[in-house]
Amino acid sequence: MAHIDIRRADRPGDLGWIVMAQGAAYAAEYDWDAEYEGLVAQIVADYAAARAGRVPGRDPDREAAWIAEVDGERAGSIALVADGQGGDRTAARLRILFVSREARGLGLGSRLVAQCLDFARAAGYERVVLWTSSHLGAARRIYEANGFTLVGAEPLHRFGHDLVGQDWVLELKPR
Repeated sequence: MAHIDIRRADRPGDLGWIVMAQGAAYAAEYDWDAEYEGLVAQIVADYAAARAGRVPGRDPDREAAWIAEVDGERAGSIALVADGQGGDRTAARLRILFVSREARGLGLGSRLVAQCLDFARAAGYERVVLWTSSHLGAARRIYEANGFTLVGAEPLHRFGHDLVGQDWVLELKPR
């Protein structure tokens, strides 16, 4: 039986691994181009800057990222950051959920999302929002199982392909 650990993404190499692993996996699985890896790199850079206190108006104690490990090897990631849309401090944004192909089927995605939502509640957020692509079915099923509601969809051309982007929202209930 595999040993699974969900821990903060706070070790050297964690943030770089998130960018590399997602860029390589999405290129191999979906033929997405380097635009996607650039997006992940920007998300990670913005997160790191906010955690270091270099982004005015962002509270580093209300943002976090996690790594899922299987038998001591990185196998997944997720992040929660302030949404920042219009200065709204009540909403968080779930970002960069990822589980490596080799670790799928172990429940890592569900565990990462649960970790993220528990943190969001403890940090005092009232809602969590996210964006995803309609063809990422496993992720969408996890979001739906956690009570997220689809609030918008839009055809677009990103990452070298025609996609349907989706916006999802979860209204948090205090525990």
